Amino acid sequence: MNHRPSFANSFRGRRVLITGGLGFIGSSLTRALVALGAKVTVLDSLIPEYGGNRRNLHGFERKVSIHLADVRERRRLPEFLRGQHYLFNLAGQTSHMDSMTDPETDLEINCRAQLTLLEACRKHNPRLRVVFASTRQIYGRPDYLPVDEKHPLRPVDVNGINKLAGEEYHLLYSAVHDVPSTVLRLTNTIGPRMRVKDARQTFVGSWIRRILEDKPIEVWGGKQQRDFTYVDDAVEAFLLAATQPNAVGGVFNLGGVGRISLRELAETLVAVAGQGSYIIKKFPPDRKKIDIGDYYSDCRLIGKKLGWKPRTTIKQALAQTVAYYRQELPHYI
Repeated sequence: MNHRPSFANSFRGRRVLITGGLGFIGSSLTRALVALGAKVTVLDSLIPEYGGNRRNLHGFERKVSIHLADVRERRRLPEFLRGQHYLFNLAGQTSHMDSMTDPETDLEINCRAQLTLLEACRKHNPRLRVVFASTRQIYGRPDYLPVDEKHPLRPVDVNGINKLAGEEYHLLYSAVHDVPSTVLRLTNTIGPRMRVKDARQTFVGSWIRRILEDKPIEVWGGKQQRDFTYVDDAVEAFLLAATQPNAVGGVFNLGGVGRISLRELAETLVAVAGQGSYIIKKFPPDRKKIDIGDYYSDCRLIGKKLGWKPRTTIKQALAQTVAYYRQELPHYI
């Protein structure tokens, strides 16, 4: 049996700030921290095109302090940062296509606002423990597989460039200003409470919605290989990164249990749901230009240093996610 690490004494009574806390991963992290006895403050802009949804913290409204705020609001940041022990920084613009059609907004959120946030940390709470959610997108098209942390960084879209800058700011402030930070490079995180309205956050969400609405899935290409991280596994990585001293200043890939082609993923989803179908289509030209081809992570470094490993198979992840949306879909569309 795989035993998850215990955080029983790490967060009890500690004050935690989560940016993007009404989003998919942020809300899952919030729920876990509340269960561990933390005093959680959530910031989220609830911009409709992004991942925030009040339903994500349904039942937790009285257990956390929720503030509608944007990380671009420079003047408001100090009040939220003072007195906190941990900052899980998940606020961001995640759509690759949106970054190409509206690059200025992506720049403001994923780059400039990250620098502003870190400056506020330096001035108002310099010992705040920070964990930043980065992305595998910064690697671009892989030179080799699986991709480890030493792989060249060559983003193929504006989102990747700005996320890389945000990542570098966190590492710089950790090294130079002693704002202790860790970077996690996430890959295809899926699970309950992810965005299903469209593919801005993950195409898997839009697939699940179509399955439950009895519409065929469109699989572009189909041969590309990916790995997927279940959200509970990702949450565990964030908690480990925040509590282990040897994580400070580090950059770590997350990954999934095994890899799978997009065609196989569609087949598995249809089988797990017990309904639906899929069709293979050619890549739209605008998407093809920024597609990275095959990608799956080498996450041995975080396993070696922090003891993390993915535990949830893709079949288990899809089954739990489909079960959630069978009940919750109307709150997410």
